Amino acid sequence: MGGVSEEFREMQAGMRGVYERQAEFWDKVRSRSLAERKWLDRFIQALPEGGRVLDLGCGMGEPIAAYLISHGFSLVGVDYSAPMIERARARYPDASWLVQDMTCLDIQGRFDGIIGWDSFFHLSRDAQRALIGDLPDMLRTGGAFMATVGTDDGEVSGAVGGEAVYHASLARTEYLDLLREQGFASVTHFCDDADGLDRTVLFASGRST
Repeated sequence: MGGVSEEFREMQAGMRGVYERQAEFWDKVRSRSLAERKWLDRFIQALPEGGRVLDLGCGMGEPIAAYLISHGFSLVGVDYSAPMIERARARYPDASWLVQDMTCLDIQGRFDGIIGWDSFFHLSRDAQRALIGDLPDMLRTGGAFMATVGTDDGEVSGAVGGEAVYHASLARTEYLDLLREQGFASVTHFCDDADGLDRTVLFASGRST
């Protein structure tokens, strides 16, 4: 299985609208406690000082993009919710903020790191496979990729501000195989990290040429 099932098709198609309507709500409720710090620090350690980072599904820029900016990285944030990007741009005007869909990116140049925290898992399974397949064209040699995913292959629903949102995941073994095929020297799939908001984290580093 790979595409969106009929059960979830309408939900997945309406995701942009949800995050446009719920931008103010999400800005208020999104935790800034940086429970993700352990993983962000591991991501940072895999990057060159002052490197270029792409934040996929950056939202309003807090706390993920803000933390990376505070560590001196040149950040490009992408989100298909224009109200989210407006907030991010107002708060961190020195970064680059783009209203784009992760499935059809139009960005010049390569990156040292790409992160999709609480965003990559909104893509369909086929779209996740496609994005992973594009990583060699997007990352510089030695680059790193990190995203939150599910524990196993499947589709589930969540909610933001009372509106349904779509989540999908590949199986652990497929993620590992796909990333190794893209030339990453180290690949980790860590399930339900109690110290990281109970997220399942996919982390790959050391991409070869």
